[in-house]
Amino acid sequence: MASLPPTTAVFFDVDFTLIYPGQTFQGEGYQACCARYGIAADAARFASAVQAAAPILDKPASPEYEEGLFVRYTQAIIEGMGGTGPAMEACAREMYAEWAACHHFHLYDDVKPTLQRLAAAGYKVGLISNSHRCLDSFQSHFDLDGLIAGAISSSDHGYLKPHPSIFEAALALLGVPADQSVMVGDSLSHDIEGARRVGMRGVLLRRAEGGSVFGQGRSKVPVIAGLAELPSWL
Repeated sequence: MASLPPTTAVFFDVDFTLIYPGQTFQGEGYQACCARYGIAADAARFASAVQAAAPILDKPASPEYEEGLFVRYTQAIIEGMGGTGPAMEACAREMYAEWAACHHFHLYDDVKPTLQRLAAAGYKVGLISNSHRCLDSFQSHFDLDGLIAGAISSSDHGYLKPHPSIFEAALALLGVPADQSVMVGDSLSHDIEGARRVGMRGVLLRRAEGGSVFGQGRSKVPVIAGLAELPSWL
């Protein structure tokens, strides 16, 4: 069996892979935003509302980036929390806009040490995100300057993961071939399967679960519980 080519680049998803939302995007934050619009929402129903709204983002009708998709998703969460009324969309649009602000998010503890280790080992590091956050500001805010070789967001590119063009654009940006590149993310369908369709390898991050592999045979995907485990899979 032919050996795999050496890995020269590692790409990361951003939201829920490198960063996680703070209080603004928890139940209490949604409830507070709703209250400003005169909407009664129950913070205790937040988790179930997020789960019910997930299919909107998991299987969008179009692969093109559309602000309205995320507004509809946010509005569905508000509805799942019991919110009603004519101000629902305006509230959802405010929440969507605030999602782009880095100060609402926290960097996972294992991110910077892992990126420093990869950079020191000579890997090119890239970001591929489905958000509308400015990825230059993201790097500065979290003190990651000098560790990222290139970044691309779906709002700038025009297509969402798992559309192949966003992965191809990221590969071209870093000047690396697909078969020497690895995609790391928390979504099997968006991050891993999307990357594998263009010839990249994938590593699935499941912080709450961990594990060793997902699937069988040629479809096997390494599963890690934290980024400190990543170098051993490269």
